[in-house]
Amino acid sequence: MSNLTRPTSRYREAGVDIDAGNAFARAIQPHARSTARPGADGALGGFGGVFDPKALGLNDPLLVASTDGVGTKLRLLIETGRWTTAGIDLVAMCVNDVVAQGAQPLFFLDYYATGKLDVTAATEVVAGIADGCRQAGCALIGGETAEMPGHYAPGDIDLAGFVVGAVERADLLPRADVTPGDMLIGLASSGVHSNGFSLVRKVLADERVSLQGPAPFATADSFADALLAPTRIYVRACMAAIAAGGVKALAHVTGGGIAENVPRALPDDTIAVIDARSWPLPPLFAWLGRAGGIDRAELARTFNVGIGMVLVVAPDRADAVAEALAGLGETVYRLGTVEAGSGKASVRLEHLEAAWADGEPQS
Repeated sequence: MSNLTRPTSRYREAGVDIDAGNAFARAIQPHARSTARPGADGALGGFGGVFDPKALGLNDPLLVASTDGVGTKLRLLIETGRWTTAGIDLVAMCVNDVVAQGAQPLFFLDYYATGKLDVTAATEVVAGIADGCRQAGCALIGGETAEMPGHYAPGDIDLAGFVVGAVERADLLPRADVTPGDMLIGLASSGVHSNGFSLVRKVLADERVSLQGPAPFATADSFADALLAPTRIYVRACMAAIAAGGVKALAHVTGGGIAENVPRALPDDTIAVIDARSWPLPPLFAWLGRAGGIDRAELARTFNVGIGMVLVVAPDRADAVAEALAGLGETVYRLGTVEAGSGKASVRLEHLEAAWADGEPQS
């Protein structure tokens, strides 16, 4: 009798269940198929994912790639069993970076690692990944599931994602003509997104907060509901803004907050002058500041403080871009302007303390 026909009981005893892996592969097929787009049929199962670039109809394309994870937010998502949110967050962190270069996301792959595969939880994660891919218009064409007993504690998982997008060479962002006088437009975030959770978790621990307890800054929600909302995916909104004309640069506000991310979209010898009175500090960030003893400048350097994407727009197109964004349901804020500076690009947040004194705009 061939060894290949014997039950893999010894491998299962070692902690790896091939049958569970096969069941998981079958369970996620419908989710992958739901993300099909031109160039990819959404099928899984080969040794590699396949995408046909001819389907894009681009003349002089550049590929733009990004990889990311969910950070320590994943710890709280595991504790609360919010597996679908974990999948959406994973996609969002990757595709928002790609669209910041002006590229449409094409396809996505994920890496899911755990000590022992829980088919139900893993399927919910992939359902979230598929949801995020549909929101971003990209295909889920493959991934890796690793069962690693002894490496991960029981119940733990780790996630990583990888996306490839494409853009016409002439349309790559940031453009070279970003100049003083350009307008800064901000899009509202859905919450903390997926950055700064090491500090969030420290504040929760210091305050002895239960995730299931009511959040004093959002009485209809628990702390878990308020803090673990899925990261907003800005792909469709940003592509519509680009189509409206006049968008010169985009900045995805991730780790480092507004203070560190907006300069990445600007040339040297410029400064983004942002009026903090132009949008309300969401109450959850105001609570984090008070409870954690975090001053306003550090809040703006750690969290998105309510702004998840910043657009640099030619002044004569600012109204048209804002209208296009609002028409897609985005909450739009006029943040300020690009001004002349010296040396490395930077940000100046004006009226910070007064504007965010109570978590409300003070114009």
